[in-house]
Amino acid sequence: MKKELRKYHLKRELGLVAATLSGVGIILGAGIYALIGKAAGIAGNAVWISFFFAAAVAALTGLSYAELSSMYPKAGAEYVYTEHAFNKKLAFIVGLLIIISGIIGAAAVSLGFAGYFSALFNTPLVPTAAVLILILSLVNYWGIKQSARIAIIFTLIESFGLVAIIFIGIPYFGKVNYFEFSPVGFGGVFSAASLIFFAYLGFEEIVKLSEETKNPTKTIPRALIIAMVVSTLIYILVSISAVSILGWEKLGTSSAPLADVASSALGGNAFLILSIIALFATSNTALLMMLASSRIMYGMARDHGFPEIFSRVHAIHRTPYFAVFLVMLISVLFALVGKIEVVADLTNFVAFITFIVINASVILLRQKFPKTNRHFHTPGRIGKIPILPVLGIIFSAFMLLNLGIWILVYGVVLVVISIILYNVVAKK
Repeated sequence: MKKELRKYHLKRELGLVAATLSGVGIILGAGIYALIGKAAGIAGNAVWISFFFAAAVAALTGLSYAELSSMYPKAGAEYVYTEHAFNKKLAFIVGLLIIISGIIGAAAVSLGFAGYFSALFNTPLVPTAAVLILILSLVNYWGIKQSARIAIIFTLIESFGLVAIIFIGIPYFGKVNYFEFSPVGFGGVFSAASLIFFAYLGFEEIVKLSEETKNPTKTIPRALIIAMVVSTLIYILVSISAVSILGWEKLGTSSAPLADVASSALGGNAFLILSIIALFATSNTALLMMLASSRIMYGMARDHGFPEIFSRVHAIHRTPYFAVFLVMLISVLFALVGKIEVVADLTNFVAFITFIVINASVILLRQKFPKTNRHFHTPGRIGKIPILPVLGIIFSAFMLLNLGIWILVYGVVLVVISIILYNVVAKK
C-alpha cells in the first residue's frame, strides 16, 4: 500500500501569472469588502495609514517567506520551514494552527458570501454557506488547474470592483482630511491595522502551491512579491476613495461598505453590482483558504506529522482528496457560527504567531545552514543577522498585542489544543 500511495504526486501546472493571480485573489478577497467599514470606524479618515502599516508588517514577513520558499519549495510550507529551523513539535503546532485558521476563515467568509446572497435572493444563511463550501470543495478536489482557473476569473472580477471604487472616488479626492482620526485617536490607526491585517492574509498561501508550480524556487518568490505590491496599492487607493465619498462616520456604520460607497456615488444599481462582485470576492477567498489548508495538511501527513491517510493523492485528479474532504467537513461545522470581525482577529492571532516563528526561522537557518542554496535572499544584515526578519518579529509582536484580550485568550486556547493534538496524533 505504501508503494501505491507514493506513486502519485501533485502536478506542476502553475506558472508565474497563475501563481501571482492566485495570491492576489486570496489577498483581494473578503477582507477589504467586509472589514474596511469597521476599520474606518476605528481609525477615521486616516484608515489608509492603517492599510499602509499593515502592508509594511506583511512585507517584512513576506520577504522571509520568499527566502524560505526558495530553499524548501514544499506544500507543507510553514511546517517544513519550522521543522528544519526548530523541531517537529513546534512545526506541528504551527502547521495545525494554520490549518485551523484557514478552515475557520473559510467558514466565516462563506457566511459573508451567504449574507450578500441572502440579501439579493432571500435565502437562509447557514445552508447557503454550507452549499458554497461543498461546491468549492468539489472544485478543489477536481484539480489545481481548475481551481486556479476559477481563482483567476474571480480575481479579475473582484479586482474590477475595487478598481471601479478607485475610479468612482477620483472626483472626490481632497474632499476630506485624510489625517482625521476617530475619537479613539492615533492609537486607533494601530488597532485598525491589526484588524485589517486579515485583508492581507493570502500572500503566505502562495508558498503552499510550490509543488504545483513550475520552477517554484524562482516563481514562488517572484509571485509573492508582485502580489503584495499590487494588493497594497489597490488597498490604499480604495480606502482613500471610500472615505472621500462617504466619510469615516458613515463608512464605519455600514454593513456593506463598498456597496454603499458605490451607491452613494452612482445610485442603487451600483449597490446591486458591487454586491454581486462581493459574491465572487468572498467565494474566491473561501476557495483559496480551503485549498491552502488542504495542501499544508497533505504536506504534514506526507512528512509523518499527520495521519498518513491525508497524504493520499487521487490517481486522476492529482489532488489530496482526503485532506480536501476533512477541510470541507470542518468548514461546514464552523459555518454554523461566527462573526467575521471576531474570526478575522482570531485568524490574525494565528498569523502573527506564525510570522514570529517564520522570521525567527530565517535567522536561525542562516546560522545553521549558511551554505544551503537560496534562490532569494532577504536583503540587509548586520554581521550574520538579517535585519528585516528581526523587524518582522518586533512588528508582528506589536500587532499581536493590539488584538483584544479575549482574542488573545481564544488564541492561547488554540495553542494548547494544538499541543495536546501533537501528543495524540503526531508520530514520534
